[in-house]
Amino acid sequence: METSSFGLKKIVAGLPMYNEEETIGSVVTQVKRYVDSVICVDDGSSDSSAKIAEACGALVHRHRVNRGYGGALKSLFAKARELEADCLIILDSDGQHLPSDIPKLLEPIGNGDADFVIGSRFVEGGGSEDMPAYRRLGIKVITAASNLSSDLEIQDTQSGFRAFSKLAIERLRFDSEGMELSLEMLEDAHEKNLKITEVPTVIRYDVPKGSNFTALSHGFTVLAWAMLSLSQKKPLLVLGLPGFGLFAAGAAMALNAVNGISDSVDALVGPGLTAIWIGVLGLAMMATGLVLQSARNFLRHLLIKEFGLA
Repeated sequence: METSSFGLKKIVAGLPMYNEEETIGSVVTQVKRYVDSVICVDDGSSDSSAKIAEACGALVHRHRVNRGYGGALKSLFAKARELEADCLIILDSDGQHLPSDIPKLLEPIGNGDADFVIGSRFVEGGGSEDMPAYRRLGIKVITAASNLSSDLEIQDTQSGFRAFSKLAIERLRFDSEGMELSLEMLEDAHEKNLKITEVPTVIRYDVPKGSNFTALSHGFTVLAWAMLSLSQKKPLLVLGLPGFGLFAAGAAMALNAVNGISDSVDALVGPGLTAIWIGVLGLAMMATGLVLQSARNFLRHLLIKEFGLA
């Protein structure tokens, strides 16, 4: 390696790979300068990606069919555990991430300051070359939803340039097979009290072939996962706010009906019943949110405090 290991005995780089024959050779060659081993997960490629990676010195684990980004990362974590890695670096195989930034991600782990390090485009010193405006907006929306759900303050939840300590490698578990894994991993780390930090990095968008997912499909999938997670973790927020809005609307309609009581009574029956229905629905949503939030807090207390399950 051409860099200090920061006291880490075994540093492993993991690259998810799907039809990346144009770039994988140069990426593996550059990454090898900073780590002890490079593992590529060939996620059902139909080109020569695996052969090129092996020729450049990478260990290749093959999936017979494409399992998605999450499936590839599950295999990378399993291989890192087999190799007893002290640190696992994840980066893209298309050349978007700069291997020369690997030492930045290693340093907080080597110093014991973090278990999970994100190479961020949006902290001071970070950047993204030629990032489309719509992509930047989408990342900001997803990041806001994720932070609201997990109570984290991460600036770049969608960066795939990440590093994990030995403790994180051993403790992190995830279920997602797709790109939503990026959020699930953060939430799992937060719930297990792993230390998370961000370091500045630059991500390129002028590579020969970017993400295999379209920006829209990626964005909708991840955002849907973030909103589902939010509804599970903060039902009072998700149900309570709309419920309060409906209750307020019903009250306003009822007040308007009362103000017009001097008119024909028959003309007020329809709007009055509608106002009552909307108000009751709003109260029901707020009550449901309160009950679900209380139940979740009780179960979390029971599992963590009484049974020690983090």
